[in-house]
Amino acid sequence: MTTFEKTEKNRVKRLPERAAYSDEVIYPIIDEAIICHVGFVLDGQPFVIPTLHARRDKTILLHGASSSRLMRHAASGAELCITMTLLDGLVLARSVFSHSANYRSVVLFGKGAIIDKPEEKLQALQELTEWIMPGRWAEARKPNEKELKATTIVAIPIELATAKVRQGSPGDEEADYQLDVWAGVLPIKQQIGQPIGDPRLKEGIKLPDNVKRYVLDQGH
Repeated sequence: MTTFEKTEKNRVKRLPERAAYSDEVIYPIIDEAIICHVGFVLDGQPFVIPTLHARRDKTILLHGASSSRLMRHAASGAELCITMTLLDGLVLARSVFSHSANYRSVVLFGKGAIIDKPEEKLQALQELTEWIMPGRWAEARKPNEKELKATTIVAIPIELATAKVRQGSPGDEEADYQLDVWAGVLPIKQQIGQPIGDPRLKEGIKLPDNVKRYVLDQGH
């Protein structure tokens, strides 16, 4: 188990009892999240961009168009902040003030480094593809030279990280427990539906086994 250092940058100050700094809490949240949000500042203007990601041990992999503002900034080695959030439920309390949510979230800090060697770039693209849909790399056409040139891959070693987790029932003021108001948790779960074939899918092509398993296993 690795515990990330606590600094003024990543220390949770509000409700610190919900914070965790160990990789055994942080990595499963990263791995379950499909979308991450990447924050950066460019010429004094903050931006937060949603994108897909993959984790390679202690490193986050991002990819995108070489012309994109995010990829240019990330490839420059500038500071990045990456977040993932999993919403597990709405917490409905007896008082409006005590309403909350059950969630698991992480905040990561690091600097990007471009992966530009063709063989390393292809390997990273394979990892990203397999992260999103295991088994897909072997099924689909591989990127050609033009597509590789149009794509930037950035690796961000995780320098600092924090998880923040809330679970459980509402926490009302003691006097409010006597109110005639329903209170409890409304669970929320991301669900993977049945695959929908492309209208232009060639006749006779069956649903791949890896996609069937993904649906049955509900993702990662």
